[in-house]
Amino acid sequence: MSQFYANEHIYIKIHDSEIPWVKVYSQASLKEFSECDSTTKQQIWQLLDIIEVEMLAYFNPEKINIASFGNYKPQVHWHIMARFKEDSYYPEPMWGEKQRESNLTLLSMEGFIVQLLKVIDKKL
Repeated sequence: MSQFYANEHIYIKIHDSEIPWVKVYSQASLKEFSECDSTTKQQIWQLLDIIEVEMLAYFNPEKINIASFGNYKPQVHWHIMARFKEDSYYPEPMWGEKQRESNLTLLSMEGFIVQLLKVIDKKL
């Protein structure tokens, strides 16, 4: 995973996957969202919205999945994934049972990140 954005409250990483998938983390090592200060909470909610809107516009997926688990990494973080009927796991979660072999042809993640960073800089 590579980090592509950070400020004093949050950071964002790309998750290596066949689908577009990013994670938003709190900078502070907190276990639960309720432990975050109000600015961190606000920025996370803003980023979930921004990333979803930009993924929909750029990748045209079937669905956006947003989740927060943290069972393996007990730090506040959110997964945002663009899902496609043709991806290997759809309609199962990406950590579920594989449904098929997939050979998705998607626009570049690098292009998405460039576009996303422009929007983040304007809105956050």
